[in-house]
Amino acid sequence: MTARGHRVFVIDDDHSVCRGLARLLDAAGFRVETFESGAAFLSRSPPKGEHCLVVDVRMPFMTGPELLDTLRAQGRDSPVIFITAHEIELIEHEIGQTPVLHKPIEGDLLVRAIDNAIASLDRRPTRRARGGRR
Repeated sequence: MTARGHRVFVIDDDHSVCRGLARLLDAAGFRVETFESGAAFLSRSPPKGEHCLVVDVRMPFMTGPELLDTLRAQGRDSPVIFITAHEIELIEHEIGQTPVLHKPIEGDLLVRAIDNAIASLDRRPTRRARGGRR
């Protein structure tokens, strides 16, 4: 079993989804924060350390892919796992290569996807050497 304690940020406009995923991930050993919009997540200071975002694809005002674009434009490369109740074929152009899990979400699959996303941080080339923008 993977040592946990990493932070996971769940961003979904459905309060019951946030609450349910928070319970599941907390039981799996993650430290969880939930947000009911992309704007709410962006209003917090950027997370430090190893973490992962679990983001609903379809939300009002700012979709999951729009949140991801905003994060990337800010130079934030947090690993993201999209969740959706919609058919992948209908949203493929929006999600690119980002992993997607279907609602209702199977707990073991989500935990494994988060572990993999966080582990991928160790395999990424360091981007801090480029540019110096703030």
